[in-house]
Amino acid sequence: MTATELCTEEEISRMVHAFYARVRQDDVLGPIFDAHVDDWDLHLSRLADFWSAILRRTGRFTGAPMPKHAVLPGLSAALFERWLGLFRETTDAQPNRAMAEQAQAMAQRIAQSLWMGYQASRDPDALPAVLPHG
Repeated sequence: MTATELCTEEEISRMVHAFYARVRQDDVLGPIFDAHVDDWDLHLSRLADFWSAILRRTGRFTGAPMPKHAVLPGLSAALFERWLGLFRETTDAQPNRAMAEQAQAMAQRIAQSLWMGYQASRDPDALPAVLPHG
């Protein structure tokens, strides 16, 4: 199966919108995202581009998520794990199982990378902790 056969742009858009609807309703993550996202329509569009680049290899996303996350105050492994849990719940509900499985694997890698980068930006000399594999 090629990357473009894995899923459609519409499936990606539905996944992104469903996931961030959950995030925004979450008692812990919702306030964090709302404090840092000024324009949700623009943010969702960029995230759809991000996931299109990952799942369909479209190259539509141009950006650097690490610096944006590294400057956020007070992130923790528990917050990344909560984000991953909501992501798994959302993708588990997607009818396209191949897309869901690939998205979950990539989300785990992305969360791990962001968490390790976040820790390194705070204490470059410390050995960063890994997230448990969900």
